[in-house]
Amino acid sequence: MRSIWNGAISFGLVSIPIKLVNATESHAISFRQVHVEDGGRIRYRKFCELEDREVGGDEIGKAYEGADGAMIPITDEDLAGLPLPTAKTIEIVAFVPGDRIDPLQMDTAYYLSANGVPAAKPYTLLREALKRSQKVAIAKYALRGRERLGMLRVVDDVIAMHGLLWPDEIRATDGVAPDTGVTVRDQELDLADALMATLGEVDLADLHDDYREAVEELIAAKASGEEAAHAPAPAGSGKVLDLMAALEKSVREAKESRGEQSQPLRGRRTPAKKTTAKKAPAKKAATKKTTTRKRPA
Repeated sequence: MRSIWNGAISFGLVSIPIKLVNATESHAISFRQVHVEDGGRIRYRKFCELEDREVGGDEIGKAYEGADGAMIPITDEDLAGLPLPTAKTIEIVAFVPGDRIDPLQMDTAYYLSANGVPAAKPYTLLREALKRSQKVAIAKYALRGRERLGMLRVVDDVIAMHGLLWPDEIRATDGVAPDTGVTVRDQELDLADALMATLGEVDLADLHDDYREAVEELIAAKASGEEAAHAPAPAGSGKVLDLMAALEKSVREAKESRGEQSQPLRGRRTPAKKTTAKKAPAKKAATKKTTTRKRPA
């Protein structure tokens, strides 16, 4: 795998030369923009506003736009010369339990590869220390013009690093949750638990991208001049009118898809209803009326 960054891990006074390589890859199908009338490619050209001419990539640099609209040029040399220890170093600043990291913070994943024979021993030391401590390392590093936060952990026998968003980059949840006046009954939770138990666990390696496969079939059909298959229109408006019925049906279908025999579910939740408590006052009232009729006799 091609490295995208060379540097070192700073582990106290221990320095571990490493290479950074991408740990993930995208299999998404990309499309080109075309002119609908004739299928011609739509391309974007870069023009200089002052000279009103197209410029090449070797003529393009970076600049920061000030509040007054003035452009302040910033070169790669300017950024490389910043007085930051993380410019070419992944600086470990702490070790914490893995569950302290909120998954919302996790960003791009990388593998850290030992760079050269001398790096093998300190690399292995850090890897085994992470394994034995059952913790992850929190580090700071600079990549693509900005300082970032990272989490180092062990995957198989490799040290992996997850880029982390800074805490202030995570938006607050205010206004996202539904109205607090909504309540859920115990019977509904029981059925949700039954559905979760029926679906059970899954091996993530067995999951695949159905959408990508459908797009590939669509492209193949169009390329060969065949009629492309279309999905049936969704039934109804998508609103759940009866939550209990929807949960019960979901449990039955999940069991049937796994070859399990489906048992009636409504009977299981009948005892949970508070029907007895509601009927009890009616029985007492009937008893009082009977007693009243007997007194004159």
